[in-house]
Order: sequence, then structure tokens, then C-alpha cells
Amino acid sequence: MTRYELAGKTVAVTGGARGIGLAIARACSEAGMSVAIGDLSEAASTEAAQSLPGPASGLVVDVRDRASFSAFLDHAEDQLGPLHALVNNAGVLHMGPFADADPNDIALQVDVNLGGALTGTQLALEKFLPRRSGHVVNLASTAAMVASPYGATYTATKHAVLGFTRALRGELRASGVLSTMVLPGVIRTEMTSEFKSALGVRTVEPEAVGDAVVAALRQGTPEVYVPREVALQGRLFTTLPARLADRLSRLTRADRVMR
Repeated sequence: MTRYELAGKTVAVTGGARGIGLAIARACSEAGMSVAIGDLSEAASTEAAQSLPGPASGLVVDVRDRASFSAFLDHAEDQLGPLHALVNNAGVLHMGPFADADPNDIALQVDVNLGGALTGTQLALEKFLPRRSGHVVNLASTAAMVASPYGATYTATKHAVLGFTRALRGELRASGVLSTMVLPGVIRTEMTSEFKSALGVRTVEPEAVGDAVVAALRQGTPEVYVPREVALQGRLFTTLPARLADRLSRLTRADRVMR
């Protein structure tokens, strides 16, 4: 298995000022990487960057805005050196019945969760492909495999990110550029603070995702599940006939996690 050296290389992380993003940034920093943290709040991204053990910059980025995203990546390279990896982590979740959802909340989730990943990936590839080197890491969710009632728009965006990243992997074959899809389960963050429990589902700390991303960057792993058992759980839901999958969702209370 090929192993990739990370020390001295630069990674940019969107939504990196807190939660999973900050855990990823910290794990990358501890692995010897220079880290550009992107967030809507300059104060938050700066504070997060200052908390890391290695070289880091706190920068502003609005992943919905192409010019802002482009400037974020350019500033990361200006301050820290050529970009080796982009982690598209920024995400938004609004729970509740889809019929009652505010159209602005629907649009925000689509624009950030899906649009941000598409825009960031394309901008990163503009840098990576001519160099025949680089790594795009997209954060999805096990909601991409286990459809979550009362989180319909969020689920839709994560299904789309999963499909996009798998299709992209085929396009990048033999290009020298790698892609990784990360599918976290229930991670202990502010976003999941109102989630209900389900049978067989354990909550893990954000650091588990950070460690998994670093391992994927080192090994070039195409898909990562955190914790590992969610891979089997997700595949079970996607392979069962629809009525059986629905019954299993009710029995395990998976259908109430976002309710």
C-alpha cells in the first residue's frame, strides 16, 4: 500500500473553526501539516488557528460564494505554501417536517452542503490537476445511506455529495489526484445535540473523524466510515427492500433520530 507523507504539506479545511472541522484541522496539524482554517467568522477561524500546534492561518470563506472560496484557497497558498489537500467540511442542518420547512433553510443547506463541495472541489482541481498531485476530501454523512426523516433536505444533500465524490473518483483515475469520501455517523457536536438515540448507534467524539481523515490522507483511502460499524449498518439499509428497510428503521428508532 502506498503511503503519502504529510509533514510540511498544506491542507485547507472549510468550517474548520469548531466541531468536526476543528478536530480535522487539529489532527492534520499534529501530523505535521500546515493548516488553513476557513470559516464565516474571521475571529473564530483566527482563534482556532492559534490553538493548533503547528503553522496555521485563520481565514474567512463563504463556501456559497465562488469568489470567496477562490480567495480562501489562494490566501492559503500565499501564507502556507502549495495546497496538498482540501477538506470540504462546512455543513448546515435544519431539522423538522419538510412540508413546514422555510425555503431559505432549504436553499441554505443545498448551497452549503452540496454547492460548497462542488465549488471547492472544482477550484481545488484547478490547482491539483496541472501538478498531477493533490487530495480532495468531502464530508458526507451516514444520512447518505440511511435516509433520515425530519432531515430530508440534509439527507438529500449528503446523498448528492456521496454520488458526486464516487463519480469524481472515476474521473480522477490516473490523474495523480486523489479523492476521499468521509461518512460520519453521530458525532458529538453542536449540530447533533438534539438528536435522539437509536439502537446500535453510538455517539463518538469529533477527534475520531480527525484521525480518520489523517489516515485517509496518508493511505489514499477512497471511502471512510466513522465509526467503522456504520458502513455495515448503512449498507444494510440500502440493500434491503424498501418496506423491510422502513420496518428496520422503525424498530431501531433510526427514523426518530432527527425528529
